[in-house]
Amino acid sequence: MKPGSISNTCEVMSIWEVLDKRWALLILKNLSTKEVIRFTELKKTLSGISSTVLAERLLELQRKGLVTKKIYPEIPPKVEYALTIRAKELEVILKELARWANRWKSTGTSKTMTTIAVRKKPS
Repeated sequence: MKPGSISNTCEVMSIWEVLDKRWALLILKNLSTKEVIRFTELKKTLSGISSTVLAERLLELQRKGLVTKKIYPEIPPKVEYALTIRAKELEVILKELARWANRWKSTGTSKTMTTIAVRKKPS
């Protein structure tokens, strides 16, 4: 890319494609409550999620480096999930995003959008 040219890519799109999927943010939030958590315990915290969807989301989060999976060689199998350092850094950002969303949800968007539209008058 030439210096000064505008890129049409967004740096956060890669991670947002995973975070935007149903249950992903709730899975991360619930994983953050414990150091490690087993699949069945995590599933109990997510009312309404199927085992298939939970497994898919956990795999996607693993592939993005946000979750680790540890399998113990036991019978019955014991599997534990935990957040990575990357996910713990992301947790700070998501908490700030939640604060921002809470601050703006009470003001209403129509008034805000009207104000923005008025300010963008052509010169």
